[in-house]
Amino acid sequence: MKKKLKALEQSFRKLAGTYPLAKGSLALVRRPCIRKKCRACESGRKHAAWIFTFRQGGRQHCRYVPKDLVGPLRQALANGRRMEALLVEAGADLIEDYRRERKRGSASDHE
Repeated sequence: MKKKLKALEQSFRKLAGTYPLAKGSLALVRRPCIRKKCRACESGRKHAAWIFTFRQGGRQHCRYVPKDLVGPLRQALANGRRMEALLVEAGADLIEDYRRERKRGSASDHE
């Protein structure tokens, strides 16, 4: 195994114990409430709410996120992006390593 693949393996091992992990997006939205004569809604400010959007089974879903869960969810999303970047890098490096080994093998066949 090449040095770069070894380094990726170490990164995966380091992230393997990382929790929480999530994939999706977090957004602050403003929505009207159901109360009649609400000053915030009548003024156009509406009410702030955090929404987590994700894909599952090919469909997009949204979930309300309580304020006290926003911080941990942000960390989970950051961890998930790091893990996804490592997976992409590992796939590309695996192909490059395979090509080098194959090229090296065919060169030794011609000697």
